[in-house]
Amino acid sequence: MPLLNILRFPDPRLHKIAKPVAVFDDRLKKLVADMAETMYEAPGVGLAATQVDVHERVIVIDTSETRDDLRVFINPEIVWASPDKCLYEEGCLSVPGVYDGVERPSRVKARALDVEGRPFEVEADGLLAVCIQHEMDHLMGKVFVEYLSPLKRNRIKQKLLKEEREEKRQAQKAVAR
Repeated sequence: MPLLNILRFPDPRLHKIAKPVAVFDDRLKKLVADMAETMYEAPGVGLAATQVDVHERVIVIDTSETRDDLRVFINPEIVWASPDKCLYEEGCLSVPGVYDGVERPSRVKARALDVEGRPFEVEADGLLAVCIQHEMDHLMGKVFVEYLSPLKRNRIKQKLLKEEREEKRQAQKAVAR
């Protein structure tokens, strides 16, 4: 299975709103498998289809220590969020090397479909609750740095753009050799 290219902030494609999945077929299963492989290889604990430039409501998550508890959420929705909040240090595969605190509901109940189209619900707290909310933000075109101050967000944007320019320069040097 091929590793997928993960879009990096501030790529405007990260702001596209994902459409619901309507067909549960082999293409969807392949997308999920490729997303899972990409997430594990990165390494990360969650990945939304938006991050790999597929604008469908699909997320994969594995918050286990052993990396063997893949959860797939198709067309997810949060049906309940606790009034109590927690501040969690978040990172993102689309914002490499950047971690910052984001306040979110500490517990959620999510409803989704599995890869076969069967409905399920999950109640989550801790890292899983944060991850569900973080990945669902991606499906709505929102990246976690948008919760930060404009100053921090701009510094992150400039840093990542500078890194991208440097990577392109290094690649051009390698080709010229």
